[in-house]
Amino acid sequence: MKNKGFIVFLTILISLLCIYYLSFTYISQNIQKDAVAATQSNDGTLNVSEKQRYLDSIWNEPVYNLFGIDYTYKEIKETELNLGLDLQGGMHVTLEVSPIDIVKGISGNSTDADFIAALEQAKQNVRGTQLSFVEEFYSVFKGRAPQKELAQIFATAANRGRISLQSTDSEILDIINTEVESAIDRSFNILRTRIDRFGTSQPNIQRLQGTGRIQIELPGVDNPARVRKLLQGVAKLEFWEVYQQQEVAPVLVAMNKVIVDEIRSNPSSVNISEEEQQTKDDLTALLGAGDDSDSLATNEGDSLQNARLDSLISTRNSPLFELMVNAQFGGLIYNVKDTAKVNRMLEREDVQAVIPATMKFLWDVQPKEKGEDLTGPDLLELYPIRTNRSGKATLTGETISSASASLNERAEPEVTMQMNSSGSRTWAKMTRENVGQRIAIVLDNYVFSAPYVRGEIPNGSSSISGGFQEIEEAKDLANILKAGSLPAPTTIVEDVVVGPTLGKVAQEQGLNSILVGLVIVIIFMVIYYAKGGLIANLALFFNVFFIMGILAQFGTSLTLPGIAGIVLTIGMAIDANVLIFERIKEELRNGSGLKAAISSGYSKAYWSIFDANVTTLIVGFILFTLGQGPVKGFAITLMIGIVCSFFSAVFITRVVVEAFSKKGDNSKLSFANAFSRNALTNLNFDFLSKRKLAYTFSIIFIGIGIVAMIVKGITLGVDFKGGRSYVITFDEAKSPTEIKTSLGNYFENAGTEVKTFGADNILKITTSFKIDDESDEADTQVRAELIRGLSESTGLIYIEDGSQLSDGNFTISSSSKVGATIADDIKNSSYKSAVFALVCIFIYIVFRFRKWQFGLGAIIALFHDTMFVLSAFAIANLMGISFEADQVFVAAILTIIGYSINDTVVVFDRIRENMGIKSGSELIPVFNESLNSTISRTFITSITTLIVVIVLFLFGGAVLQGFSFALLVGIIVGTYSSIFIATPIVIDLNRKKS
Repeated sequence: MKNKGFIVFLTILISLLCIYYLSFTYISQNIQKDAVAATQSNDGTLNVSEKQRYLDSIWNEPVYNLFGIDYTYKEIKETELNLGLDLQGGMHVTLEVSPIDIVKGISGNSTDADFIAALEQAKQNVRGTQLSFVEEFYSVFKGRAPQKELAQIFATAANRGRISLQSTDSEILDIINTEVESAIDRSFNILRTRIDRFGTSQPNIQRLQGTGRIQIELPGVDNPARVRKLLQGVAKLEFWEVYQQQEVAPVLVAMNKVIVDEIRSNPSSVNISEEEQQTKDDLTALLGAGDDSDSLATNEGDSLQNARLDSLISTRNSPLFELMVNAQFGGLIYNVKDTAKVNRMLEREDVQAVIPATMKFLWDVQPKEKGEDLTGPDLLELYPIRTNRSGKATLTGETISSASASLNERAEPEVTMQMNSSGSRTWAKMTRENVGQRIAIVLDNYVFSAPYVRGEIPNGSSSISGGFQEIEEAKDLANILKAGSLPAPTTIVEDVVVGPTLGKVAQEQGLNSILVGLVIVIIFMVIYYAKGGLIANLALFFNVFFIMGILAQFGTSLTLPGIAGIVLTIGMAIDANVLIFERIKEELRNGSGLKAAISSGYSKAYWSIFDANVTTLIVGFILFTLGQGPVKGFAITLMIGIVCSFFSAVFITRVVVEAFSKKGDNSKLSFANAFSRNALTNLNFDFLSKRKLAYTFSIIFIGIGIVAMIVKGITLGVDFKGGRSYVITFDEAKSPTEIKTSLGNYFENAGTEVKTFGADNILKITTSFKIDDESDEADTQVRAELIRGLSESTGLIYIEDGSQLSDGNFTISSSSKVGATIADDIKNSSYKSAVFALVCIFIYIVFRFRKWQFGLGAIIALFHDTMFVLSAFAIANLMGISFEADQVFVAAILTIIGYSINDTVVVFDRIRENMGIKSGSELIPVFNESLNSTISRTFITSITTLIVVIVLFLFGGAVLQGFSFALLVGIIVGTYSSIFIATPIVIDLNRKKS
């Protein structure tokens, strides 16, 4: 083997990187344990707020030293292996910015009948599609009123200067599109700022390009109602005057005095560390015994205590002055880590009493730019804001008619804004009275900018410059300034809440699946392949280790479907070693020496392994590109697993195998025992003669499945049909039928499904009640009716905290809402995923095998497998065994496609090899011989993969039961179709040679 040294170097390098990144996870878990230990009472009750305060106190403190480099807790949390919401609890929300309200706002809320009708029709037309709302609106509008121009609708007083009666439709559409995009960006920036201030660890917010949607994940959130209110609250943009330093200094002195006096009057409030207390005790002891000594000790002790108190006042319990950082900046500048201390001081009643009624303090929205030459902690400015008696801002965002960012004549980023007439008058007065002073631009009570006023601005047209490092910063401020100018309401169209208790159970089930699957496969490989099995297991260890390390390195969350991906790659990773070992055994049976057999085995198996992995990788990439939510997590894990398994099985094992086979000592290495050495060899079964029987069986089974679909259908999850779903945990077992009947009266006889969810005391309730109403009010009403219905029908009391569940209670462990539009999009993306996967695989097979018959045979087999699994679901549902089809089910179908083509490619590869050797021979004997020679590999791979999937089915939990059932059926039918469908179809498509 060439480049052996490089493989060893690369393995060591990747291993060290994985250890490096996973070490942060280990440290983070230890810190979490310390936080629990420090804030847990003697009876085991955890004070959640105190725990969070403990973690906040070390957020910017060094807690880990690696090779002389200090890492803060914040940096550790950013680098550790993230857990998805389904493994730790939390909230996943998708919000949609309504373009229809934005367009109405630009029109000045026109009441034109054609305009209103076109908006409503366009809204219906784009539902479940990727069509542009603005383009669809224009198309419908011109269809209804071809004689009307858009200028008749949009040339309003508010749009003066940019839209006139002479503006063309094209120009107006450009303005509308710009405003819609700007509104989405604005909403994204506002939400991002709010989420950053929310206090959850590792929040994730991203804009879904081309959809007008914003997706947010908040791990560990335990107050969903607060989150929904936070996300959908109206943005409050205000302009406030800022006090000058000399004006605020006396107030700070008074505030500081209050705090110092309180500390001096109550020294016990000063927290002295154990080390400081020991120092004091030691000094007291050294002062000796006796009356004189005691007197002296007391005097010295008083002095010592006063000195220590002065020191503590200046350090650990520092008042406002001592916490300030004034070395490089003017103003009230504080270290980010001290903001919590400052807030607690400002909130004290005695401190509030000395603050004038016209003064309040607001923080900067983000740390100050320190410059290239300055290092140290992140710094935030605290602004002393001048208010009025009413507490309301003199000027608000509604007065801004436009704002934009550009480069000025000095090529510096600049923001220009224009106010309406009433705003211009107020702005002129405000700027006239504050020349040379600062005016703060405040959104949601955080200061985004506080520029100095150079002079009176009489016409409402202003520019802000000099404080931007890049044009993007100016664009962000311009978007913020437009926060009140146009309505951009956000609607929650998808809402998933997973309780921490359910997340903990999912963690345990996922880990059990991995461990049990690993153990069984390891034992099987050692039994069947002897010492070669040990080497395969080594590759398996590296595979799982690399997957976890790379997930941590990329900052990707490990989800429950992701664990399913790992479990699946455990089975599929074995396939490469099975292929290699079976080839080596074949070469040894043909009389080759050990070293020659190893070389030939790896060489002959390489391209089969490569093709099989590439086709599965194609599926993973499609899942990642078109999938959403949990499907993406699965796809990322699957793709990483495929690459890692290829590297470990093909390269790492070869280095180890060749090291063992050095000097030709056969006793050090074996690939079989007495039982497995000749197992499944010398077969001569006529598979192709049974193809018509196989065709008949498949047609009958799929036909029954289609009938079952027509009669009862497949149970669709809310992902595909929309609606609301709740997982309810009761104190004891409950009958799904009785619960469903009782809820009918409360849900106005809307479609409701109730089924057990992993245990007989846990039910999953899915309802279409108010399915078309995506408002918060509807969410609240459905939830309230559910709780009322369950309480009145069972006599149980609802509790919010699932960890406190006891006799006589029930709780909502998780919930999810998927709007009809999202459901349509998910269905469409699922269809596209399947079709796109089949097309890509067809192109690859034709490219690799140079015959369209192979490509078409593979695609027909894959379509057969998909229909077979769907039929199995429908038949199971008809028999009363209901498995839900959702996004994860789509991932299962595409994974089956990847697995099945993996099998098929291996058979096709052997056919291609034998056709090259026996050129001109009859096809049927060549195909039969190829099938017989690969049957051992097919059987062993299917067994190992089935083992881990069965484990997943048994231990993976209710969330993954539908997924694992689909895989269970898919692996069996995928193996069957590779032999009895794909290969025979290639023969039938080559009739002239058969």
